[in-house]
Amino acid sequence: MSILVDENTRLIVQGITGRDGSFHTKQMLAYGTKVVGGVTPGKGGQTTEDNLPVFNSVQDAVKETDANSTVIYVPAKFAPAAVIEAAEAGISLIVCITEGIPVMDMVEVYHTVQVKGARLIGPNCPGAISPDKAKIGIMPGQIHKPGRVGVISRSGTLTYEIVNSLTERGVGQSTCIGVGGDPIVGSGFRDLLPLFEKDDETDAVVLIGEIGGDEEERTAEYIGKHMSKPVFAYVVGQTAPEGKRMGHAGAIVSGGAGTAESKIKAFSAVGVPVARTIDELADAVAEKSKA
Repeated sequence: MSILVDENTRLIVQGITGRDGSFHTKQMLAYGTKVVGGVTPGKGGQTTEDNLPVFNSVQDAVKETDANSTVIYVPAKFAPAAVIEAAEAGISLIVCITEGIPVMDMVEVYHTVQVKGARLIGPNCPGAISPDKAKIGIMPGQIHKPGRVGVISRSGTLTYEIVNSLTERGVGQSTCIGVGGDPIVGSGFRDLLPLFEKDDETDAVVLIGEIGGDEEERTAEYIGKHMSKPVFAYVVGQTAPEGKRMGHAGAIVSGGAGTAESKIKAFSAVGVPVARTIDELADAVAEKSKA
């Protein structure tokens, strides 16, 4: 089993005729994802070189293809409207790869998605994958292996390193999700952990956090109250110089909050082991999987 993404995913690509959209459409098709069409305003009625229909609007695409998911590869200027259009068309899962969306634009987007009852992953994220079932986004499919460990990450590239380390140790994944590193994202750790908790074929969850904000501290509190499955953590930025802004737009530390130390302390207080290195994390998960 898996969460969010599986063999029942019927995906459209917003921005399918653009450079990134067309390239990653091929990759998703090659992985086995059911991509049923795409959207580029003004190009409705055309077909792609992969023989997929192109529509002028998400509403048209949903009507003709019964799509239930979308992935967005459009410039930051147009991405907020693309997310809102998808939510208003009844798409249940929206994955926004686009980076550089202004924070204030995301405030409106977040509210609209919530009101419409959709699930947003991103923006500024690598997407989601359920190994050997489907992938939405830019994750390299070949490093993933089907299994029983869920992965949620704020860091895109580091997700790949940790997944690869798990796979090398024979630890497969149920679903891997990159939530994005912006200050406002559609789904955070606390939005996704309940889905893994309810998933009969997920035995444990790996969280990849990073400095900045208080998402990890609040997640630790949630884990202590609501999670029965083991959770393992890794916090990016443990060696970051004090007072220096690092990485993602969300990685802002102020007033002693949002530091690696505060996050590690919060996780440790609820029994979540926090690894110092990627190999240490993978070894711990592998050892637990054998138990």
